[in-house]
Amino acid sequence: MLRRLHPDQPDSFAFTPANQAWAEAQITKYPEGRQASAIIPLLWRAQEQEGWLSRPAIEHVCDMLGMAHTRGLEVATFYFMFQLQPVGSVAHIQVCGTTSCMICGAEDLIAVCRDRSRSARTRFPRMASFPGKRSNAWAPAPTRRWHRSARITTRT
Repeated sequence: MLRRLHPDQPDSFAFTPANQAWAEAQITKYPEGRQASAIIPLLWRAQEQEGWLSRPAIEHVCDMLGMAHTRGLEVATFYFMFQLQPVGSVAHIQVCGTTSCMICGAEDLIAVCRDRSRSARTRFPRMASFPGKRSNAWAPAPTRRWHRSARITTRT
């Protein structure tokens, strides 16, 4: 699947002082010459701060790590955990769409989420694939940015 950056990008990005300190501490965990390995946690923190991952955020992280911007774009567009466009403000829910998850009922969960999200300010996103034990259940994977509790019930 081809993933692209959102066409409307902010002018700049900067970590908050707390996130900047956290990022610098993460970089020190890696040996000299291997600091680029910190890109995933730093991109994740940038996404948590802003709600999605913009080009200026990717470039800022790459500058911190001494990496070419294209390397950061490669990482951000490869991993589905990075949201390259703004997501809903109420909840962001991803549902595993692998074959075993679909057999175990993920389609029903997706239908309920789509029906319930029409009235909410939520963009019900894409199918995703998640690590874990796929042989016995679907796996919803909410992000840590919850703004209100969500409960989904189905009628059988």
